[in-house]
Amino acid sequence: MEISNMIDPLPEPSTEQSDPRYSQIDRLPTDRIARLMNQADAAVPAAVAVAIPAISAAIDAIAERMAAGGRLFYVGAGTSGRLAVLDASECPPTFGTDPSLVQGVIAGGLDALTRSVEGAEDDAEAGAAALKDLEVGPLDSVVGVSASGRAPFVLGALAEATARGALTVGLSCNDDAPLSAAAEHAIEVVVGPELVTGSTRLKAGTAQKLVLNMISTISMVKLGRTYGNKMIEMSAMNSKLAGRAMRIVADITGADRETAGAALDAAGGQAKVAVLMIQHGLDADGARALLESHGERLSDALSG
Repeated sequence: MEISNMIDPLPEPSTEQSDPRYSQIDRLPTDRIARLMNQADAAVPAAVAVAIPAISAAIDAIAERMAAGGRLFYVGAGTSGRLAVLDASECPPTFGTDPSLVQGVIAGGLDALTRSVEGAEDDAEAGAAALKDLEVGPLDSVVGVSASGRAPFVLGALAEATARGALTVGLSCNDDAPLSAAAEHAIEVVVGPELVTGSTRLKAGTAQKLVLNMISTISMVKLGRTYGNKMIEMSAMNSKLAGRAMRIVADITGADRETAGAALDAAGGQAKVAVLMIQHGLDADGARALLESHGERLSDALSG
């Protein structure tokens, strides 16, 4: 295919524009480049703050569907896709979720996590097919992630999600992005031109990571998968996490660490169960039954 036929006819998005402040960075000393980069990055949280009303509305809608049994899918290409997969993959160890509950879909498949898969971003039909294969349905939520807000793979996925009755969210880093028009909830975090022109793994990538952190973390908090700010559902899969689980149980119950550790052993490493065993004098099975009767919410089980 000729390059001229591949060019997007839409106006150039701000993430692709060149910032004259950085036009001679190749001639600057390392310290000066680092400071310029740090100054540019410092503007990202402010841009995210502007979008918080839209982010909050999307999270409320996502959490409502997840509470009813739905799943959460992130869909992206390139850097956006890698960030999507990263955020999804952190949910099981942090919140004890089944890997199917939050999933990341990247254009080009898992190979694209470590190398560029040419043309994958431009394949709208592949984006739609990916959601068909996952059998996305009305209880599910699909977050399309694209710095430009124009990636055909992501737009194709959102179109398929809409047709299947799923909730759709568009996360981009440009004003009036096509992705925003395609989604029920539009989140635009406008960060402007990059230090290296068009390298959206920089400010745009940071902005997307911050928003994805909010979506997954706050959704899990609303679903009761924390107790206060404690990772009560975490999986104690290594020595660091085992120590964290013991400290969490000891902190909530006021028990010493030896007692907390013994309860965790009896609970099979489940911190919520260990807490209830200590607080209510239950065995592991009794604690699990109490949790189940309160919708797996520790705060309710403790008060009950």
